[in-house]
Amino acid sequence: MFTGIVETMGTVASVEPLDTSLSGGGGFSIAVKDASVVLSDVHLGDSIAVNGVCLTVTEFDDLRSWFKVGLAPETLRKTSLGALQIGEKVNLERAMSASTRFGGHFVQGHVDTTVAIHSITPDPPNSLLLRFHVSLPSTSASSSAPTSDFLRYVIPKGYVTLDGTSLTVVDVDSASRTFSVMLIAYTQQHVVLPLKAVGAKVNLEVDQIGKYVEKVAVAMLAGEGGGQSVIATMIKRMVDERVEEALKSRS
Repeated sequence: MFTGIVETMGTVASVEPLDTSLSGGGGFSIAVKDASVVLSDVHLGDSIAVNGVCLTVTEFDDLRSWFKVGLAPETLRKTSLGALQIGEKVNLERAMSASTRFGGHFVQGHVDTTVAIHSITPDPPNSLLLRFHVSLPSTSASSSAPTSDFLRYVIPKGYVTLDGTSLTVVDVDSASRTFSVMLIAYTQQHVVLPLKAVGAKVNLEVDQIGKYVEKVAVAMLAGEGGGQSVIATMIKRMVDERVEEALKSRS
């Protein structure tokens, strides 16, 4: 679990699509340097969020200046990490501890999808308004079922996680399938978003609480779990009341 408050920006030191080393395990790996801030208390197997993606540390150096993580095929499909280039900056955050001040929001590090930067507009005197486009749901590569429409979980003044940064939603335009967030001057200096250009892909994690509430509500309305649906129960009650009223009026 994370908070979406970025601790530091690291630098991609290596990208290995097929890392045959012991720590690479024969899979896709990346190494990140300039990361001493998040490595002071690191252990192998710890979780570090890289651009909002929860990843497992598989190796780090004695000086605790760089670390390596592995990327699973699902991670490569769902996130923008597979497109990282050597020298590119990435947001870093350690998993939260029991004593961590909770300044952001509940962030799992489980990216839902990527969104594209639609526009970047200065908002005087010193802020930036970034607008993002959310693609329509499509059939995923690993399943015949359509992907979720994640725009429905984005609400004005709610929160989203963009490349690991907890941000407040300014507005949502359902017609253009876009939403916007604002970056104050301090945030611009401490996260990677302002370094990206229009069209760049950004990792999006939506409000997990909204997804849980939707799942429970849909199950109740559909009558899953062996019971009648809420709608069916309401209709039956209304019909019974009307029948009772009609019978009383005739007697």
